[in-house]
Amino acid sequence: MLTQSSLDLIFRNALLRSSAAPLDIGVKGGRIAAIEPHLACEAVEIDLSGHLALPGFVDTHIHLDKACLLGRCAHDHGSLSEAIRAVAGMKKDFTVEDVYARGAKVLERAIVHGTTRMRTHVEIDPRIGLRGFEAVKALQRDYAWAIDLELCVFPQEGLTNDPGAEELLIQALRDGGEVIGGCPYMDADPNAHLARVFDLAEEFDVDVDLHLDFDLDPTWWHLDEVCRQTGRRNYGGRVAIGHATKLSALPPERMKAATAQLAKAGIAVTVLPATDLYLMGREAPCNAPRGLTLAHKLAGDGVVCSIATNNVLNPFTPFGDASLLRMANFYANVAHASVSDFDTCLDLVTELPARLMNLSDYGIKVGNPADLIVLDTKDSRFAIGELPDVLMGFKGGRQTFARQRPTLFSPKK
Repeated sequence: MLTQSSLDLIFRNALLRSSAAPLDIGVKGGRIAAIEPHLACEAVEIDLSGHLALPGFVDTHIHLDKACLLGRCAHDHGSLSEAIRAVAGMKKDFTVEDVYARGAKVLERAIVHGTTRMRTHVEIDPRIGLRGFEAVKALQRDYAWAIDLELCVFPQEGLTNDPGAEELLIQALRDGGEVIGGCPYMDADPNAHLARVFDLAEEFDVDVDLHLDFDLDPTWWHLDEVCRQTGRRNYGGRVAIGHATKLSALPPERMKAATAQLAKAGIAVTVLPATDLYLMGREAPCNAPRGLTLAHKLAGDGVVCSIATNNVLNPFTPFGDASLLRMANFYANVAHASVSDFDTCLDLVTELPARLMNLSDYGIKVGNPADLIVLDTKDSRFAIGELPDVLMGFKGGRQTFARQRPTLFSPKK
């Protein structure tokens, strides 16, 4: 039984996706203590007026260390290899202060667009050293009041073919790297690259998140080796692959087999709509392929999936505002999602990426941190379709941002 002093804060009239009518959410000590109608308790109150409350968006794949690079190089390239070369040429001159400033700009945009959990991929190699890693660690610390930031360290330029990269990767894992990534298509020996990434994952007991199969040629791929390594190491549920655009080029029967393979292995898939669409199919003179793997279809067949940001304002993707709601809407348009798919599309930036990241304390549930955002809609079915504003956000029951609703000034009659 709640007493008058039981709660610090009550969110009145919050619409949850799981409830037909608005409920009250009681908060004590930064955690959710009660969810029920008409909480009878005295505390600070915030009336959400029936607006949709979510536990915040979850971005599983972003690159804060190489964001906001437009203007530093002539953007007259368009292929993946050209984008990699352009950034590789710049990053040797990156400083900790530079990476921090660019990353903070994107992180703040993500926060006000409702992201409360994020995994950023951080490049580790002899060109950048650990400068990007140190900058992102500082961002993790300085923005912990608004967002939980997880660091995935990975060798963008390859591993077995890049002397010194492995030593730096190990140092980063010893110094706070929480996930290990890989990029086998950049390595002279992709299978050895993957084996070493999994070796280090086991040694440091961290999850694996790979850049994988990022082209449109379905005649070869590295997915089979990833599945083999995942099974051999008993790593099901701890491996994710990003991009996987080859899947979009598979005929139906092969796609069915690949879906079953992913589900059986326990490998998650992150689709990155902005980058995948921007870089894939550029050589086609007409009827360009979309290069977009259908995450909502995979999710319907038992594969854990997410939609994420990837790059912002750089040669890989010269667009972006770090809004996952906008990204999910963009995805839904391009993927020909129907209205009946909208709930799944919202899952792809909330519940499913939380599962991908193995977040045990995510969600508006009693006992979890009081992390939530409020959308300017009173029907969760339309969150994807109408792109409502994110009105406010809270972390641990403390307000982190607010957005005023616009005011229309009609002429006086």
